[in-house]
Amino acid sequence: MSAVAGVPTLAPARRLGPAQVRFTGRAEGDMGHGGLYATEVAPEVEQRRRAVCEHPWTWLRQVHGREVVRVARPGAGAGAVADAAVTDQAGCALAVLTADCAPVVLAGQSHRGGALAVAHAGWAGLLAGVVEATVAEMEDLGATGIQALIGPCVHPECYEFGEGDLARMEERFGPSVRARTAAGAPALDLPAAVRVALARAGVTAVADAGACTACSPAWFSWRARRDRGRQATVVWR
Repeated sequence: MSAVAGVPTLAPARRLGPAQVRFTGRAEGDMGHGGLYATEVAPEVEQRRRAVCEHPWTWLRQVHGREVVRVARPGAGAGAVADAAVTDQAGCALAVLTADCAPVVLAGQSHRGGALAVAHAGWAGLLAGVVEATVAEMEDLGATGIQALIGPCVHPECYEFGEGDLARMEERFGPSVRARTAAGAPALDLPAAVRVALARAGVTAVADAGACTACSPAWFSWRARRDRGRQATVVWR
């Protein structure tokens, strides 16, 4: 990212099948709801969001569950209590906000020219089945050839995890999710858990942005720095 006259220039959107994807970070500013966290978005936040993607955003009031919003027109479902959104309509910008949890983007082909989705996958949401529920909604829209992209999230070297909850995750997703922090403490490999959930839902074409939110101040991280800001993952076509 470069800057001209103090204004950050966004990196080009990434492609995932028929979809365009952008991951924001600290440089683009807080993409959260301006402290409101209800059905409104502060004007300065709306301005930052439109600089990333000009389409109306379907953003969610995330609760670490498995609810999925199906979006039929641009901006529909904005502020819904859910942790994922899907659409097969052009011009719909689907977004989740994160500061350590994994944003998961999915895209596939459909008779309307493409189906896409985004999910907010923390450890509790993974246990609830948010990834599987999102893939099922895409398939209900007729999506085929689904690909996935895991965005910036906390990685195991920075994610010390309590033994009780780690055992629950291992029981559900297998031994690949058990790891160690850089200091040697028990840790959760969140991207590994996402990959297992995707594979069980039939999605094996998975890419990873490879960025740890806790390792670098380029990202907001609640766990590492108690940041109250949120970065956005946005997908559209």
